[in-house]
Amino acid sequence: MTINYKNLVEMQELSCQKNRNHPIFGTKLKGQYQWMTYGDFAVKVNQMRAGLASLGVTKGDKVAIISANSASWAICSYGTFSLAAQFVSMYETQTLEDWHYITNDCEAKVLFASTKEIYQKVLPLIGKTPHLKHVVCIDKKVDGGLSFDGLLEIGLAHPVDSVYPDKNDPMGLIYTSGTTGNPKGVLLSHENIMCQLRAFDHFFEVDANDRSLSFLPWAHVFGQVGEVHLLIALGFSTALAESVKTIVDDLAIIKPTLLFSVPRIFNKIYDGVQEKMRKAPAPIKKLFKKGMEISQKKKDGHSLSIVEKGIFFLAVRLVFSKIRARFGGRLRYAFSGASALSPDVARFIDNLNIPVYEGYGLSETAPIISFNYPGSHKIGSVGKVIPEAEVTIDVEKGNGVDEGEILVKGTNVMLGYFKLPEETAKVLDANGVLRTGDMGKFDQEGFLHITGRIKEQYKLENGKFVVPSPLEEELKLSPYINQAFIYGLNKLHNVALIVVESAKVEEYAQTQGISGTIDELLAHETIRDLFSLELKNNQNSFKGYEKIRNFLLIAEEWTPENGLMTPTLKLKRNKVADRYSQQLQALY
Repeated sequence: MTINYKNLVEMQELSCQKNRNHPIFGTKLKGQYQWMTYGDFAVKVNQMRAGLASLGVTKGDKVAIISANSASWAICSYGTFSLAAQFVSMYETQTLEDWHYITNDCEAKVLFASTKEIYQKVLPLIGKTPHLKHVVCIDKKVDGGLSFDGLLEIGLAHPVDSVYPDKNDPMGLIYTSGTTGNPKGVLLSHENIMCQLRAFDHFFEVDANDRSLSFLPWAHVFGQVGEVHLLIALGFSTALAESVKTIVDDLAIIKPTLLFSVPRIFNKIYDGVQEKMRKAPAPIKKLFKKGMEISQKKKDGHSLSIVEKGIFFLAVRLVFSKIRARFGGRLRYAFSGASALSPDVARFIDNLNIPVYEGYGLSETAPIISFNYPGSHKIGSVGKVIPEAEVTIDVEKGNGVDEGEILVKGTNVMLGYFKLPEETAKVLDANGVLRTGDMGKFDQEGFLHITGRIKEQYKLENGKFVVPSPLEEELKLSPYINQAFIYGLNKLHNVALIVVESAKVEEYAQTQGISGTIDELLAHETIRDLFSLELKNNQNSFKGYEKIRNFLLIAEEWTPENGLMTPTLKLKRNKVADRYSQQLQALY
C-alpha cells in the first residue's frame, strides 16, 4: 500500500473503516490475551474526542498522560489529535518532580493518570500549574473526580465532529530524556510522523496479518511511532507485554511477525544462549559452533559442500529452531534502535536467520534518519538515509577526513524545542539543518556508521580522544557484566565502573568454594581475577590507549529510580561521575 494521508486523524479514521473487524490491541487479562478491534477503537476515539471537548480542549491545547502502554493510551492520544490538540506522554517511572515539570512546561490543560495512586499524587498539580484544569484517572472511577470511563460516557451522549489538523500543525511533544539538565519538549508535526510511515512502507511489506509484541514505552518516540502510528497506518495488531519480566513468555504466546526492540533484549537472548551452550553436552556445543560458522559462510555468499549442508541441516533442526522458538517462531522483521547493537550480537542473531534491521535517529527527527532494510543490510551500520532526508558529515567536528558530526535536513526534522528558541537555534539553523550531536561517517556503499556522541567524548592526558559508549557496549557482552561506565577525562588511561550480574557472580563463587555477601564476594581476589579476564576478553576492538587499566565492581544497579539512568535507560554520565567521584579518583 501507499501511505498518503494528510494527518494522523485522517489516517486513523480511514484505517479503522478498512480494518474494522481486525484486532488492534491485545491486553492480557487473567493470563489470556483479549483483543480490541479497529472498529471498537474508532468508537472509543470518537467518544474520547467528545469527552475532551466537554473539558474545553480545542485546537492547539495540550493533553498529557502518565501511563504505561495500553489501549487507553492510544484512545486518549487519537481523541486528542482529532481535536487538532497536542498529546504529551510521560513515564510511570518518573518522579513527581518530573511530572510537575513537564506538565507545567508543556502547558497541559488535561492530565491523564493511569492508576489511582498516580492520580492522587498529581491531583494537587491543578493548583500549582496555571494551565492545568483537569486530572483524569484511567484505571477506575474516583469519588468526586474525573475518570476515563466517565469521559467516554460524556462523549457518547454529546458527540462532536473531528477537527482535521494541517499537515504542518504540531501533533504533540516528545520530551528528551534529560541526560543533562531538564528535558526539552521536542515539537513534532503530523507531517514529521507521516514521513516516517512513508519510509517504512516503502521498504517493508507489512499488512493486517502481521502482529507485534509491544514493550517499548510509547512516551519514547521509537515505541510511539512504530507501535502506535505505524500500527494504525498499516492495520496490523499488537499485543501489550504484561511487563518486561514476561517478554520471553509473551513472545511464545503471541508469536509475533514484527518486533520493535532495543539492544538490551537481543543482548539478553544472546547471553542466555551462550550460557546454555557453555553447559550443553560436547556434541551439541560442537554442532552449534559449526552451524554458526556455516551460516556465516552462507551469508558471505560461499557455496557449501555436501557435508556442510548436512551439518547445517542438523544445526537448524536440533539447535537453531529451538532458539528461534524463543521469539515465537514466526518473526519476519526485528527492528533495533535507541542505542547501538553490538556487531557480535547482530551477527549471532542474523546467523540464526532472524533478520535484525538496525536504524538510527533522534526524538528531534521523529525519529528515523537511516535504517537497514531487506536488500540493503550491513551489520555494524545503521543503514542508509531515508528518502525524505539528507545527511552530511561536518568533518571539522571529527577527524577532518571522513568522520564528523552528523547533520540532517528533511521532512523528518522537528519544528523546534517548545518555548526554547535559543536552544532550538543551537541545533537547528535557518536552512532547516539539524546538528545531531552524534559522530559518524559513510562507507563507500553509502551505509552510515555511528562512531560516538560528541558530548560524551573526552580527551586523555596524552591528547587522544575516547568515545566511551561503544566500548561500554562491548564490555557488556560478558555474562558477568550488567552495566559499565568508562572514565578517563584528562587522565593517563581509562578506568571503569562495572555493575555486576550478581546472580552470575554468586553462581561462579559457589564453583570456587567462596561464600559471603555480594559485597564481600566483589572484594575477593578470585572474583577480581575473573573480571580481569572478562575485561581482557571483551576489549578486542579497543585501541591501545582505550584499554581499561583498573576497575571497581559494584552490586547496585543503575536505574531511573536511583537517578542514574533516564526512563529510556540512557546513562546519566554526569550523575554517575558525581556519585562515584571519590572511587574513580582512587582507581588512579
